Amino acid sequence: MSTLSYEVKNQVAEILFNNPPVNALSEAMLEDYLGMLEKASRDPEVRAVIVGSKIPGRFSAGLNLMAIHTGEPGKVRALLDRLYVRMTEIQFNMGKPTIAAIGGTARGGGMTIAVSCDMIVASSMATFGYPEIDAGVLPSIHFTHLPRIIGRHRAFELLFTGRSFSAQEAVSLGLVSRLTEDGQELEGARALAQTICGKSAEVVRTGKNAFMYANDNGYRQAVSAAADSFCNVAAASAAKEGIAAFVEKRKPVW
Repeated sequence: MSTLSYEVKNQVAEILFNNPPVNALSEAMLEDYLGMLEKASRDPEVRAVIVGSKIPGRFSAGLNLMAIHTGEPGKVRALLDRLYVRMTEIQFNMGKPTIAAIGGTARGGGMTIAVSCDMIVASSMATFGYPEIDAGVLPSIHFTHLPRIIGRHRAFELLFTGRSFSAQEAVSLGLVSRLTEDGQELEGARALAQTICGKSAEVVRTGKNAFMYANDNGYRQAVSAAADSFCNVAAASAAKEGIAAFVEKRKPVW
């Protein structure tokens, strides 16, 4: 069974994750996802992109921690090059609006995918979080952009406590663009996409490019350093203990 689906409806490309139980991200899955983003970017019939999930109550739990725990440093770097470097470049040069539709849990790399999009539509039951620190690693890519979105002190608190937070709080922080009823996140994202599809495609493309250069150019330049930071921490003993504790469902011994 494919872990992702791709379909174009009414000028909107829908990319939906489908890797039960939690849409954990593998190297192959990330490669497929990036290829679908590039396909949508090249397709002249596509005016907007929606990224969502087919699994009720789940968006994505992020990177497969076992792959980090057992993988060689080069394998971990390959994952980060996809999730951090290549995805950022593709989104930066997309030329079309992207919308994350979140109807359940978004954690770790799932947060990275969501926040890389231009807008986030979430259902009232969606939850968010950066739990990496509890596993002895760091959500380093979020150190650059999250303070710009929600402010330095609030970003630090979320990133260094690892706590989860509700869709309602995400709206109040400015992280989520629109809130829908439970189970209606895809419909909400489709309605938002259709509003944008009603605009001039040329104007939207030119405007998005200008918007990205004005707001995200520094973030793009910092992504490689964020990947280095993650890999350095992932190779340390704290990460090995933290991830082992997560897998074994016990408290880590720091």
